[in-house]
Parts: sequence; C-alpha cells; structure tokens
Amino acid sequence: MREWDYETDFLVIGSGGGLVGALRASALGMDVLVAEKSEMIGGSTGMSGGVIWLPDNPLMARDGAADSLAEATAYFDSVVGTAAESSPAASDARRRTYLVAGNKMFSFLESEGVPFLRIDGYSDYYAGVRGVVGGKARSRSVETPAFDVKQLGEWAARLRPPVAGNMTMYTGEAAYASNLFTRKGMSVMTRVMARTALGRLRGKKNVTNGAALIGYLLKALLDRGVPVWPETALVELIVEDGEVRGAVVDRNGTSLRVRARAGVLISAGGFAHNGVMRDEFSGGQPGRPEWTSANPGDTGEALQIAMKHGAATDMMDEAWWLPSWLMPDGVPSMCISERSKPHSIMVDAKGNRYFNEAIAYQEAGQCMFEHERTVGGALPTWLIIDSRHRSRYVFGFAPPGRTPKDWIASGAMKKAATLEDLAAQCGIDPEGLVATVARFNGFAESGVDEDFHRGEGDHEKYQGDITHKPNACLGSVAKGPFYAVPMYPGDIGTNGGLLCDENARVLTDDGRPISGLYAAGNCTASVMGRKYLGAGATIGPSVVFSYVAAEDAADRVESPRP
Repeated sequence: MREWDYETDFLVIGSGGGLVGALRASALGMDVLVAEKSEMIGGSTGMSGGVIWLPDNPLMARDGAADSLAEATAYFDSVVGTAAESSPAASDARRRTYLVAGNKMFSFLESEGVPFLRIDGYSDYYAGVRGVVGGKARSRSVETPAFDVKQLGEWAARLRPPVAGNMTMYTGEAAYASNLFTRKGMSVMTRVMARTALGRLRGKKNVTNGAALIGYLLKALLDRGVPVWPETALVELIVEDGEVRGAVVDRNGTSLRVRARAGVLISAGGFAHNGVMRDEFSGGQPGRPEWTSANPGDTGEALQIAMKHGAATDMMDEAWWLPSWLMPDGVPSMCISERSKPHSIMVDAKGNRYFNEAIAYQEAGQCMFEHERTVGGALPTWLIIDSRHRSRYVFGFAPPGRTPKDWIASGAMKKAATLEDLAAQCGIDPEGLVATVARFNGFAESGVDEDFHRGEGDHEKYQGDITHKPNACLGSVAKGPFYAVPMYPGDIGTNGGLLCDENARVLTDDGRPISGLYAAGNCTASVMGRKYLGAGATIGPSVVFSYVAAEDAADRVESPRP
C-alpha cells in the first residue's frame, strides 16, 4: 500500500455547515483540509435562508429578549418528546450539547469576523401552539448581514447564488415582504430596495441568506490559510485497526490518499436526490427526488460509505418536508407564507381539509404522508385561493395581482370562475369542496378554526397577515376567480442518517463510537428528532455539531500546536 499523498489533522468532507468545524479546528491549532465534491461551495446551506436556530443567544440578551437554558430545554422537550418517542439522536445529552455549545460557537464565530443579526419576530415554529411550553414569539433565530462577494476574489465564482437573487433581502424580511400592501410590508420592501441600490452604488456585490453565511465562513477560512478543494469527492474511508485514519478522495480525476491524524468530519448532506436510496429507506413515505429543493449534490455517497464501515443510522425515512408545487418547467417551488395567508385552504381529492394549513412545514409534510397512507387522495393536496389572496399577497415569486400567463397555460396553476369549475379541473369532488369551503368560511368570519386551530400559533400569525381581523390566517374563500395548485410533500433535504453521540462521533449499532469519524448536518439523524423547532433548525445542528466535532478531535492530535 502506498504512503499518504497528503497529510492533515482534520479532514472535512463537504463545504456547508462543516466549514464551521474546519474553522474551529484551525483556530485550535490543527492543520485542516476541506474537500467538496461539487465545483460550488456551500451545499444546501448555501442555497438556504442561512438562518441558525440558537436559543438564549447573546443577541437576545443584547436586545432584551429574555431566554434561558431552562426555557429552551422545556421547549425542546415539549415539542420533540423523549428520545424514545423520537430518536436516539435526540438524546438528553445531545440536546444539552446543542443548547450549550451553540452559544460557544456563536461567540467563536463572532471573534472570527462572522457577524450576526437577530431576526426579531420570526417566532419559534411551535410558540403559542396548544400544549407547548417554552416557545419564543420574538425569535431565537439569527442570520448574517449582507456579504460582499468581492472579498473572496476568484473564489466568488464558486459561491452558490442566494435565495433572494439580486435583492439584498434578509430571510427575516421575507414574510413581511409577502404582505406588500401593508404598512410593514411596504416599509420592509422600501428598506430592501434602498439597501440593494446603496450596495451597488458603493461598488459592492452583496449577497444575503445562506450565500452570505457561507461567504463569511469561506473568507475566514481563506484568511487562516485553510486549503479548500472543490471538485473533490470522497471515495473511501481508510480504516486501520478499527480507527478511521484518513480517506481516499478523487480530486479532478486523481485518486489521493489523505491522512487525517485527528479525524474525518462528514458534513456532506443527505440523499434527497438519490431515488434508489429514497425508495430503499422510505418506510412507505413516497418522497421523490423531483420534489426536493436540496442542492443537486445531495446524493448520499458519503453516507453510504460510512454505513459500509458499520455506522448506525436512524430516521432514514424522514426528511425536512416542505409542501411544494411544481412550476411549468418542473422545478419545485416551496410554499410557506402562501398557505398561511387569509383566503386560502388546502383540501384532498374529496374536497376535505385534514390539517392546519399554516403549521410548521415539517409537520405539514408529515400530515400529507399520513393522510395519503390512511385515507388517500393527499398526493397531490390542493391549495385553493380566491381572487383576494392573489391580488394582495406574493405567490411564489409573483407579486400581488400579476400571475404569470404560463402558470395558467401550462396547468401548473388552475383558474376558474366558480369552485365547481375549479374542482372539475383539479379532479376534486365538487360537492365535498363546496361543503368544506362553506364550513371554513364560517370559521373565517368568527376567527376561530374549530377543526384545526389555524392561526393560534405565533409562527402562523407571523406568516399570515396581521392586518387581517379577527384572525391573521383565516379569510373566507368566496370571491372569484378561484385558483388552485397541486401541492406535494417536497423537502429541503433528508432528515435521517448517521447516528452520533453528543460529541458528534459516529456510532455503531451497539452504541460504540467509530474512532476518528465524526458527522454533522443532513447526513446525520437530527438532534431535533422528527420536528422542526424554528427557523434554522437544519443549519443549527449542522454548524453546532461541526464545531463540537472539532473540539473533540483536537484532543486526538498527537502533537497539539499552541
């Protein structure tokens, strides 16, 4: 066997949240190498809103938004339940590590030049929901300010484009911007336009969202001299005497043996685009690659390699579900605020409502699967809106009152003068739809959803229209023309994978750590089990446990550096 082609202390596979682990490892004095299989840096994190859910974070204290470890723990337990009810990945030890180490990570990133903004008002997803304690309406989520990609030099071309496109819009502003005809919505859009224009006048090329988070992290790594290898795929782990000593990678067609003295961190995403794996592990939940909004490289090879070496897995049937509809070109469009706004309803093929349309998107997808399994007619589920919804609120990227002609012409969105005609176009039972809408309109008038409690949760109100009374999420579906889009349980990545302990060490089926192997992010079973606690519930565990992995790996270096 030939000697090592390259030697380092800490090898990071993937360039999303794992960049935090790479940065921490470098700060601890380790030699670090980042290997990314695609030509672009950032993974699904770079394509996301770039938000981190971080309870009791320093910005909350600075803003007078009180929080505590006890409240965060109570909220976690209230929503996720026990580990036995969700997953061993959601053990008490992992929960506490997430909550405690998260703030240490936050302070470290600030010291490395990664700034953050608190997203006031972007409430926890279960705050205010019946039976839930410890939720915060004022938000535990943070995101980075705009980042000028010109700071990256030639690396700027490798940064994935932001969700907001050319607009310098923060993720925390999107819900307000969807309410353009409100005072708050107009104020936010004015601020966004001014910020965008000012940045351009100053010669900057600003990005926001996940692109900004990755931009700051990448710049910090480059400033530290950490090598980042794009177009470098993991081929195999090198295991000797039961310990991961390094990996074989393919760099631009050349096979290289990389020694990793302190360990290997896999933070390479899940398998959202791998149809074979989804079929194998679906457990009857028919998620489809064509419905996912995860990055194209989310194909599961790193996860399969770890499994081959005895890594345990859990929740492989789960994903970060997000109801989505398919645009005329077949690209899925995520649907969040649209289904929370007044004058909207979601029904199955019989015309029946079967869940609270405005609930957290993870749970919305789970409801769709469960209804399809037990009753049928939920794939697709139809989101139906009336003319007031279409004239007042943003839908997808279409502004109020301006529906792209190809949406209707292609059938991606249906349009009809009456509910009966709309039902005929969609294949919905017309009598069932009319009866359901009549009952729903009664709830809209009273402001109380007697069936599913829509509009009670703080996050539901945040995504709704606070100017609409008496309920920010309930408005009658009564004024034609009417519109409908078929909704599918899309996702932003898979939510199950390698089972890890509180130190981010990958475990075997009998609970033993695989020496030298760490994992974080969507290639792992989430610390949040099968729930989505708040904005940033995917990126949060990815960056926190990458940080934790680096801390643990530092103790494995034979000759620690000062």
